[in-house]
Amino acid sequence: MSDFYQDGVITNFHNLTKRKLEELEYDLQVFSGRRSMGLILPSLFSELEGPALSKIVDELTKVPYLEEIVIGLDRADRDQFLFAREFFSRLPQRHRILWNDGPRLKALDEELKKENLSPMEPGKGRNVWFCVGYTLASRRTTVVGLHDCDIVTYTREMLARLMYPVANPNFHYDFCKGYYARVADGKFNGRVGRLLVFPLLKSLQIVYGKSEFLEYLRSFRYPLSGEFAMRTHVLNDLRIPSDWGLEIGVLSELHRNTATKRICQVDIADNYDHKHQPMSEEDASNGLQRMSIDITKALYRKMAILGVPITAESFRVLKATYYRNALDMIDGFEHDAKMNGLKFDRHSEESAVELFSGAIMEAGLAFVDTPSEKPFIPSWSRVQSAFPDMLERLHDAVEEDNKGNV
Repeated sequence: MSDFYQDGVITNFHNLTKRKLEELEYDLQVFSGRRSMGLILPSLFSELEGPALSKIVDELTKVPYLEEIVIGLDRADRDQFLFAREFFSRLPQRHRILWNDGPRLKALDEELKKENLSPMEPGKGRNVWFCVGYTLASRRTTVVGLHDCDIVTYTREMLARLMYPVANPNFHYDFCKGYYARVADGKFNGRVGRLLVFPLLKSLQIVYGKSEFLEYLRSFRYPLSGEFAMRTHVLNDLRIPSDWGLEIGVLSELHRNTATKRICQVDIADNYDHKHQPMSEEDASNGLQRMSIDITKALYRKMAILGVPITAESFRVLKATYYRNALDMIDGFEHDAKMNGLKFDRHSEESAVELFSGAIMEAGLAFVDTPSEKPFIPSWSRVQSAFPDMLERLHDAVEEDNKGNV
């Protein structure tokens, strides 16, 4: 709470009084009369078989203010899609599943590919992008939230606190980012945020100079959180990466399109835990190594867009600067852990920093070697200019799948 009385780049809402969930949900029901609310859930089929998603659905059945839930389903065959329809059928809210691997959505994707308007690779970004398209086509909501499907500590209070700032018609916010402490099982989690993003943002300022954009990113308590909510009108022009750079990419787009006074963050949980990615030291295409490369590339792209000369030579300086800053931060985390009675494995922390140092170079080389790479999926506004009826056709395809015609 040290920044409570300080001016920040964005507004920060703390969970000071632990306001009762019933009061939050009552207010949101009132707000829904003026600002209808929806939720996007990007999911892999494997998450339907995991420990988290069934509990999330149980919690969502009790949420009184949601008009619509849009579920993006990846890596599912026909039988798995039918299983998913049954799995989500207990939701009392209107809900639709996007069968991203089904023949109808794949046919639309092929049309988009011919005009270079389709996501370049599978992943969370692609899943979210199609869900955004359906949300726009449905036209049922003016506020939409999004969160991951692997949160094992999920409660519906998380959603209520996330939606409140953008749902309240007396507030002026267009976008709200959730944050929380990453502590579980008696130790710190959130290695990519703690050991890559925070020291890297500081190092970028040292190497390339201070910038409003970097200060903006550093003002987020947890820029990699997968929980955010926004006014639906923001979605039409939103361009997002299709890879693991989704969260950083969304914040970058908000910085480009939205005044910072209309952006906020909110403390949504005392306790948060989800599925942990492996380090994947031997395979740069998986795990935290892949994630760290994609996130770092997303930062390089934005810096280049802002006119910063990103060169191969500067990556070596950046890597060295990052390494020193990251080790210094580990000292602080170790002290914090001891004060709070948490376990702390310095060897694994420094091993992660070494892996992330390599990712900074890998991302830099990939950035320099592929200057023509499209950093973002095209916005739905652009898609509609090329295919004026695409949103309606996407809507109809999803409706047909959910009626049972598969």
